[in-house]
Amino acid sequence: MNSDPSQPPARTLVDYVGLVARGFAMGASDIVPGVSGGTMALILGIYEELIQSVRGVLNREALGHLLRFRIKQALDLIPWKFLLCVASGIFLAVFTMSYILEWVLEHYPSLLWAFFFGLVVASILTVRKQVKTWGLGPILGLVLGAVGAYILVGLVPVQTPNTWWFLFLSGAMAISAMVLPGISGAFILVLLGKYQFLLSAVTTRDIVPLLWVVAGAGVGIVTFAQVLGWLFKRYHDPTVAVLMGMLLGSLRKIWPWKETLETILDRHGKEIPIAQRNILPAAWTGEVMGAILLALLGFALIWTLTTWAARREQAAQA
Repeated sequence: MNSDPSQPPARTLVDYVGLVARGFAMGASDIVPGVSGGTMALILGIYEELIQSVRGVLNREALGHLLRFRIKQALDLIPWKFLLCVASGIFLAVFTMSYILEWVLEHYPSLLWAFFFGLVVASILTVRKQVKTWGLGPILGLVLGAVGAYILVGLVPVQTPNTWWFLFLSGAMAISAMVLPGISGAFILVLLGKYQFLLSAVTTRDIVPLLWVVAGAGVGIVTFAQVLGWLFKRYHDPTVAVLMGMLLGSLRKIWPWKETLETILDRHGKEIPIAQRNILPAAWTGEVMGAILLALLGFALIWTLTTWAARREQAAQA
């Protein structure tokens, strides 16, 4: 994988279309609380390049060219094609899939959670191959990541203001979580009490609050990516192990069958669950069988994609 964002790999038009599709998958994942767009990036094999590319936005030489209005010279130093394709896919998913996922989450939540549960289980098994040596550091990172994510996804959401500064802060915190596999940016918005508010803003085209969130996200992802990219370079195996642990801990949130213990009313008077516990299905209904099949489908999909990608990479190196 290319680790230098200033020298992106050579890509064809088909490759760039594929990046848009991967961004779309990330965006669709980010909409669902409990599912991380970072998880999807890791699954689809663009995670490290994404982090390094975002870091490349703060290239000192490129910033110098921008300050002198040398746009072409600046763009030559930034992996803008990669970032544009991925970002386009993410925004396309957010503004097209919000309606569908909002409806599915309301009417068939267990089926959607089951599909993503299968995706994440398969991704855990495939991500482990990225750890070259399992020593004390990676094992400790795996445990810490799993415990941290398990605790985080079990926290109870709070009610918070809809002011511009809090929307900006919410965007920065959510995007930082979105680039971490296993930690859902949408779930961070749930914890901050902003998920339903922003999902409604998307579906009703309420632009102002969305702009504040996007501004916060822009600042958050650039600054956070610097730290994560540095960790990948200095402590690759422990960092990947922590991310793998986060995937493992996040399974608590996306278990398909839950019992609601506590709810709150949103601004439209609709009940929103804020405290739930995982349970086993009460009976082998058609919906339960459908959920199991979708979980297996999600697992098979990721396993097939990663196997195909690995064989393609081996063939390219041969």
